[in-house]
Amino acid sequence: MTVPPTSTTASPDATVHPGLAARSDSAARSFWDRRSVRIIGGVVVPLAILAIWQAVTASGLIPPYRLPPPATVVQAAIQLADSGDLWIHIAISVQRVLLGFAIGSVIGLAGAAVVGLTKAGDVLLSPILAAFRAIPSLALVPLLLLWMGIGEDSKVTLIAIGAFFPVFTTVSVALRQVDPHSVEMARSFSLRGFALFRTVQLPSVVPSIMSGLRLALAQSWLFLVAAELIAASMGLGWLLTDSQSTGRVDRILLAIVLLALLGTLTNGILSLVQKYLLRRWI
Repeated sequence: MTVPPTSTTASPDATVHPGLAARSDSAARSFWDRRSVRIIGGVVVPLAILAIWQAVTASGLIPPYRLPPPATVVQAAIQLADSGDLWIHIAISVQRVLLGFAIGSVIGLAGAAVVGLTKAGDVLLSPILAAFRAIPSLALVPLLLLWMGIGEDSKVTLIAIGAFFPVFTTVSVALRQVDPHSVEMARSFSLRGFALFRTVQLPSVVPSIMSGLRLALAQSWLFLVAAELIAASMGLGWLLTDSQSTGRVDRILLAIVLLALLGTLTNGILSLVQKYLLRRWI
């Protein structure tokens, strides 16, 4: 019994030329990488959420006292802007975030350098800092209030604590993982100390530094709300608490939207700095 030979000829639709597939993938990537596409794509989901928000409030599925329509939130923003209170809340919150972020990031970079570049720093500081990192942020608020009072010092300190750990953790781990062969090669060319750090180690950890800073900035906004919810008389966090006590859901939503916009704006600025530094060092 003879078995008929199996045809090895594939149909035209069964196979795709590798060159055509590569060009197709490249075209897809180039399309999604276009700046206009990224800008338009970035507003699609917020506009969809806004449309759904308007639809459920206009149809009466959710009562206005639980979720006011977007126009009511805009009206609340206009009222606060006309009185000048809105700009004061924004300015105070931004000032607290920037101060806390700057202080926490500088200390975090210094601590990461000590732990990541020296064995003694790793042995002595890593355990205690890991223990402090496990402490919830709200647990520190009563102690900071007793030590520093309800002024700006306690709020900025809490934000600095929140910014410290992302920078410290990310950069210290990156420094410990720098290629030892590159370090040894640099030492063979008589590079020591700061020259070795600037030439080999710093360029290796620049991406990690920027990632840590962006995480620290996000943490700063989170810790800002924690600080202002408990002990503040101005700021967006205080606006949340005051609006809750007066039942102003529109102002609560306004404060949430402003925090999201400010966080996105500051992250965008840091992203531009990251691109510049990566072009310079990488």
